Order: sequence, then C-alpha cells, then structure tokens
Amino acid sequence: MDASEFREEVRVWLHDNYPKGASQADPKSDIAKEWLAKLIDKGWTAPHWPKEYGGAALDTTLHRVLLEEMFEVRASIPEGGMGMGLIGPTLLEYGNEEQKQRHLIPIVRREIRWCQGYSEPNAGSDLANVQTRAVDKGDYFEVNGQKIWTSGANFADWIFALVRTDPDAPKQDGISFLLMDMHQPGITVRPIRLISGDSPFCETFFDNAIAQKQDLLGKLNQGWTVGKRLLQHERSGGLRVTPRRPKPEGPRVDPMGKLARQYVGDKNGKIADHGFREDVLRHRMDQRALLVTQSRAKAENKSGMTPAEATSIFKLVGSTLLQNDSNLANRLMGFRGCGWDPEHFEQGEFATTRTWLGGRSHTIYGGTNEIQMNIISKRMLGLPD
Repeated sequence: MDASEFREEVRVWLHDNYPKGASQADPKSDIAKEWLAKLIDKGWTAPHWPKEYGGAALDTTLHRVLLEEMFEVRASIPEGGMGMGLIGPTLLEYGNEEQKQRHLIPIVRREIRWCQGYSEPNAGSDLANVQTRAVDKGDYFEVNGQKIWTSGANFADWIFALVRTDPDAPKQDGISFLLMDMHQPGITVRPIRLISGDSPFCETFFDNAIAQKQDLLGKLNQGWTVGKRLLQHERSGGLRVTPRRPKPEGPRVDPMGKLARQYVGDKNGKIADHGFREDVLRHRMDQRALLVTQSRAKAENKSGMTPAEATSIFKLVGSTLLQNDSNLANRLMGFRGCGWDPEHFEQGEFATTRTWLGGRSHTIYGGTNEIQMNIISKRMLGLPD
C-alpha cells in the first residue's frame, strides 16, 4: 500500500473509531480504555513492530503518515514508557523467541511497567563499574546489591538491569543483562525526594532477589553490548516526527510565545523587549531544527533500526534544549518564575520553579553531556583520546 492510500485509510478509521477527547482522558477512564483496545486491535500501540509481536509492521513512511493523521485529530498512542521505548526495541534485537513472545505482547498491550537498573552509588558515569552481583544458582541467578536513580521503580512490574556475573573479568567483560520481576520479597524500593519536591527516582535494593535463567538477555558476561544498545534507544528520543501527546482541543498554542506575551508583551501582545524576542525565536528555531534532524534521520534509516552513535547527538542537543526551555521560562516570568509557596503564586508559576529545578537532571541521566560529546568525538569524528 502506498502512502496516499494508507493516509486515506487512517483518516476513515479515525473518523469512525476515535472517541473525541480520549487522549486527554484519565487513562483509567472507560473512554481511554476503549481507545487503547482499538489501537491494540490495529497493532498501532507499536506501529513499527512486527505483527507477530503485536505491532503493525509499518515502514518508516507509513509510520509517519499514521502519526501525522492522529495528530491532526488530537489523537495519540498511549505512552508505553521504558517498555516501549527501551527494553522493547532491545528485546527485538537480542531476545530469543520465547522472551519476545513472553515480554513484548504485554508491553504492546500496556499491561506492565518497566524500570531501568543501571546506575549504582559508585557506578554512574563509569557505568562499567557496576557491583550488583548475580550468582549462578543452577536454575536461577541470586542477585544482591543496589541500584540508584531507578526512575519509576516504585510503580514498576519488571526491571532490566546490568549485573556483575564474573567479578574476576575486566570491567566490561563480566557484566550480564538480566530481567527481573519486581514483585518479589528480595527487592525493596525507596523513592528519592528531590529538591523540586517530586520523587521520580528511587533507590532499589536486591537482597537475595531471584532472576530466572530464561530472563538472561543475550549471552552470559556479554551484557555490556546489550546495555549500550539500549542506551542508544534511550538517547534517540524515539526519532519521533510528531509530538507524542496531542495538544488540547482547540487552536494549537506556542507555549513559550504565549508565556512571553503574558509576562513581557506590550499592550498588543507582542514581545516588547528585543533581547527576549531574539531568545524566544532562537529557542523555537533550535527546537524545530532538532525535530527536523530527527525526522530526517528516521527517513534515511532504511533498516528501521535505531541508529548507533548518532543518538548521542540527539541526547546532547535534546537535553540541553530541555534545560534551556525551563531557563528561558524562568527568565521571562521574572520573580513570578521563582515561586515556592503556592499560597502566593499561581499554579503555573509555582510549577515553573519545580520544572526548572527538576530540569537540572536532564543533562545527567542517560549519560551526561560530557559522555555524549566524548562518544561523538571518538566514534563519529574519529578524534584521538
């Protein structure tokens, strides 16, 4: 089927099946569940995945068409979290058939949540220094140790983790990649309260936790290769061509432009200050340039697989832009963007401070900006150490 025929098919299907407002509804509501069930039936919760694992096997062009048409009617695919964005693509590349059948279908159906067990108190930027130990017990691995900054671990059903299975091997050679059920007595999770007031990160402790042999992803002691590939999926930003979430019903709004007009605009709603006007324009151009670059990379990637080292460019630029976004919002709002007490600041102003503080982590998680620049310089530009 060519793109024009598929576009018409999608338009007709959305007209007949999309419950208006379902994408903005509470995920637990009946209307949201109805919409999810329809998407699952079409294979559109994972449009680019193979059909045998619950996807629709769309190529890059048709996937783009689907997202564009859904965006036009304010529809969206419910978020799949780390299952859809990280471990799912990694399972497709490194999992055996039994692992794919057992884990991918629940991801497509949004039935389970995943979290990532990489960083440790002494293994952050030096990730190969992981010390969480997995000991072969015959039918299973016994896992002991600690992970930190495990986003969403307090809500997760499963965790994928890098563990040390050969303590005598060189750093990267003695690491394995394990999948573990979080609902077991050997795993304890403690949320970490951040300066922003939120707790998206957790400490995760393993005390004689169990990982089944069938949940070893890849070969024993060769998990570093699997772990690096997963990070490339994370850093790619999904190479998305349209926003993941639809904008609310009604006219589309430029959030930064609206904020600028509200706080530094003149009586006609224009940004009066030349410096602020230049900053908003430059920020908007940089955001658009990143999206266009991601779109081009996706279109040029005929294999349909996530690129390798190029993902570090998207992570470096994307995380920096996220920080710049909150920095600029804070500057535009002046002291109203520094509120902490909700009794004296409006909700949006109060939230801006939290967003600014939380945004400090963007250039750290998933590999710091310094690590991304090292990868770009060594692996892409061929510069010497």
